[in-house]
Formats: sequence, structure tokens, C-alpha cells
Amino acid sequence: MAKDIYHETVKTALMKDGWMITDDPLRLKVGTRMLYVDLGIEKLFAADKDGRRIAVEVKSFLGPSLVKDLEQALGQYIMYSQVLSRQYSECMLYLAIPQNVFSEFFSEELPQLMIELNHIKLLVFDPEAKEVIQWIA
Repeated sequence: MAKDIYHETVKTALMKDGWMITDDPLRLKVGTRMLYVDLGIEKLFAADKDGRRIAVEVKSFLGPSLVKDLEQALGQYIMYSQVLSRQYSECMLYLAIPQNVFSEFFSEELPQLMIELNHIKLLVFDPEAKEVIQWIA
């Protein structure tokens, strides 16, 4: 299983943001098949002993076609989020994308439509600073 080029960058950004990595990768078993979401993470709050759990799928969008990259990311996101809703109903899935991809590509009509219709949650990160820039739920 190959990790995205920004896998470690996003891990660092999340830890800086106060999250604890619990699974790398988060394994989901469906029948005889295994799915691997890039990261399972948790944030503990003083008032909430259970904390908040999320899963993160990291995508670089560095392929020759941004539309093909979106197709692949969308397929994984839908499959993983549906399996997560059955196995870990309290765990929400986020798609992690670099800040430049968010500002240059995800501002276009096609990605916006896919985000809206498929209820995609985004985690926008700065690859150089290794920081979370924005959470979009």
C-alpha cells in the first residue's frame, strides 16, 4: 500500500493542531476485503472524555489530470465514508488536500459540485509550513 507524497506532512500538521494519530493506516474490514484509510486520529477535550474521532484520506492531486485525480479521490471518499458510517458511526472522514490545489482547482465549478452533492469534508493544509489551514465540513 503506497502512501501519498503528503502523508507525513499531513500527520505533522495534525499533530501540530492538537490531534493524536491512532491508526496509520486505519484498517476497515468488509467481508474478506480490507480498506485502508490513510489516518485515524483523535482529539481529546477536557470536557469530553471520549474525544472526537475522525479519519483522513490524503490526496496530492499531482497527477497529469486534476479531473482524474478528483475521480479517484471521490471514489475512495464515498467508499470509505460509507464503510465508516457502518463500522464507526461517530467517526467522520475528511479529504486532505494541499492549499494550492484548494485555491486553484477546488474553486472551480466541477469540484464545488462534487463537494456539495457528496457532502465531502475537506482538510486544507500548507505543505511547506506543515500546518492545517482550514477545516471545511
